Amino acid sequence: MSTEPLLLATPSGDALNLRPEGPWTAANVSTLETLSRSVGADVDRSAAVTLDMSGVSALDTLGAWVLEKLSRRAASSGRSAEFVGVADHFSGLMDEVRQVNRHTPPPAPAPNPVLLRLGDLGKSTVGAREDITIFLQMLGALFMAVIGVLRRPRSLRLTSLVYQLYRIGWQAIPIIVLITFLIGAIIAQQGFFHFRRFGAESYTVDMVGILVLRELGVLIVAIMVAGRSGSAYTAELGSMKMREEIDALSTMGLDPVHVLILPRVAALVIALPILAFIGSIAALYGGGLVAQFYGDMGPAIYIARLHEAISVTHFEVGILKAPFMTLVIGIVACSEGLRVKGSAESLGRQTTTSVVKSIFLVIVLDGLFAIFFAAIGM
Repeated sequence: MSTEPLLLATPSGDALNLRPEGPWTAANVSTLETLSRSVGADVDRSAAVTLDMSGVSALDTLGAWVLEKLSRRAASSGRSAEFVGVADHFSGLMDEVRQVNRHTPPPAPAPNPVLLRLGDLGKSTVGAREDITIFLQMLGALFMAVIGVLRRPRSLRLTSLVYQLYRIGWQAIPIIVLITFLIGAIIAQQGFFHFRRFGAESYTVDMVGILVLRELGVLIVAIMVAGRSGSAYTAELGSMKMREEIDALSTMGLDPVHVLILPRVAALVIALPILAFIGSIAALYGGGLVAQFYGDMGPAIYIARLHEAISVTHFEVGILKAPFMTLVIGIVACSEGLRVKGSAESLGRQTTTSVVKSIFLVIVLDGLFAIFFAAIGM
């Protein structure tokens, strides 16, 4: 009996007789692959292939698979292939190898696009319900924290509140003034450019004053605060959640809502009306500069026309929206921060989600307020 694996190929007319001999085991894998490749061309040319395994002295899974591949190569083109002389103690292994990859699973049916859309709608509905639940839970927790502060005023973390006011209020003034100044200037320029065709340049002042005080002043500032401070809140709380600092606060007997969230939301509620007022003044000033240099309207005329066009009611309509917008921004930012898992990817995803949700809700809230004030005649 041969101590090295052999593969004897004997042509017989259109048929080919293959006789493996010796140990067909994993220890001789290189030799087995070489022998298999050497008879590949003969197998392709033959009409029938017979593998006589009476000379195989040792066989394992790898050797059986090499022989099975030769058999499948012959059968792939419709030629016959059979094993003969298989020893009884090898027959079980050969039967198992023959079944490998024989039954390919049927291709999955193409998904119904209508069902896919319905599935997406269902997932979105469940997600929206979860978001509303989390929002209401955070609102309730904030309400209970405020009640606790009213009962025990000394429990308010004044240092944290002042620090948050400095961060989101004082440090935001330059960028708020710059952006709102440019917005006011652009609105005025477009107004003068288009109203000039109808000889109604003076109505540009009305448009700038009413639009800035009622809508754009507070809306632009709220969107900027959502992108600047809301994302910072989510990132800060998310990082603390990842490092288990929030769990540590709970273990120490401290309420994370009272310690971390209440000062941040309170600072937003205080700062945004002030920033909206400053932003509105900057926008009106930008409109005044454009009126002077582009619309040939002096400052005295601009101020007089502005005084005729706007009233305290317009200012009240804009400022009354600010606390509600900041409450939405603060709750969304803090709740998304607390939903961060243990990875940096989760932190980035929740921060992005926080900004998108906050801006969306701010715009929706502005639209609802516009409908409400119009209904009551303001």
